[in-house]
Amino acid sequence: MLHIIKKFVPKRIFTHFQPIYHYILSLIGAIYYRFPSRELTIIGLTGTKGKSSTTEIINSILEAADKKTAVVGTIRFKIGSKSTKNLYKMTTPGRFFLQRFLREAVGAGCTHAVLEISSEAAKQYRHKFLNLNAFIFLNLSPEHIESHGSYDKYVAAKVSIATELENSSKKETLLIVNSDDVESKKFLQCYATKKISYSIEDADPYIIDTNGNISLTFKKQVITPHLRGRFNIYNILAAATCTQALGISVDDIKSGIENLTTIPGRVQNIDVGQNFEVIVDYAHTADSLEKLYTAFGSKRKICVLGNTGGGRDKWKRPEMAKIADVFCDEIILTNEDPYDEDPRKIIDDMLPGITQKPYEVEMDRRTAIAKALRKARPGDAVLITGKGTDPYIMEAKNTKTPWSDAEVAKEELLKLINP
Repeated sequence: MLHIIKKFVPKRIFTHFQPIYHYILSLIGAIYYRFPSRELTIIGLTGTKGKSSTTEIINSILEAADKKTAVVGTIRFKIGSKSTKNLYKMTTPGRFFLQRFLREAVGAGCTHAVLEISSEAAKQYRHKFLNLNAFIFLNLSPEHIESHGSYDKYVAAKVSIATELENSSKKETLLIVNSDDVESKKFLQCYATKKISYSIEDADPYIIDTNGNISLTFKKQVITPHLRGRFNIYNILAAATCTQALGISVDDIKSGIENLTTIPGRVQNIDVGQNFEVIVDYAHTADSLEKLYTAFGSKRKICVLGNTGGGRDKWKRPEMAKIADVFCDEIILTNEDPYDEDPRKIIDDMLPGITQKPYEVEMDRRTAIAKALRKARPGDAVLITGKGTDPYIMEAKNTKTPWSDAEVAKEELLKLINP
């Protein structure tokens, strides 16, 4: 419907009335599906990084506490024991999706729903009429600047999600905020009947070894996750702080965290018996890329680096390459999601960031991954970043090539081990 309207309505007029259009759609969806969020405990969360990991950690904790859960996130959609991959290429789908999904969750007997809410979703009012019980702010760093118009507008879109606590029909609302983030004060100004801040100090004493393995303490309980990296300590704290405030015991929190062995596309280990590590991760900002690389300490790192998708956040391209130049030992630049932009031009925009380390350009992503694996020595880490669980390579004229970094890495590893 939207593309038909765009054809006949002048852009200036369409842009002016677009927020009203999206708001009405959200309202109609909520009315049609009878406001299902009123019948569930709704946990919403946002951040530039860590949304999917924190969502999966919360889900695991709730399941350890014998709660029947629903999940909407970048990785998957889940109702009870049924889970399907998110193939929409968007974190928070619209067009009545959320309200229909939540009504199905109610019908399936779910008690809790965990929802990743993106800034793009907020921009299109998909976060309206969700009747949040709890909202978690994880972090913010520059992202989607071209889409929103400025970093300040990006921040405002994120804050607008937190303000929905004030519109919630729930008697008690909970706001969980990462106080170590520079934007935390803007979120703490939002209304909630209860506000809780967390910081890295709440995990003391914690340990991060040279391979990025972690252990931490939460409410005097020592927790040893399977997850890696300092950034996952933050994700775990967010999930633990929220679920405890919602009445989940520390024992169930510990069990839920330790039960979670892997998160697809998030520091996902691909192991077919090789003598080096292969990691697939969604890292798509300079900050998240640096955090991933530092999690692997002094290991020799061969990095397969994609790029910012075509037509967006072009400023990030040399910045991403600069991070790889600092932390990687060898770099392979490759194609990722060029959309309608020349993929080689995207790579050329990255090259000024690499001044010290050896690199090569291999536009075919499968070949790039295969080359990286062949370069690996025992004890090395091959880090494949940018797509995570993204199911397609997005190319010109809306062409979508089915894709999985994890599956391709596994296939190429098996070829290497069994030539």
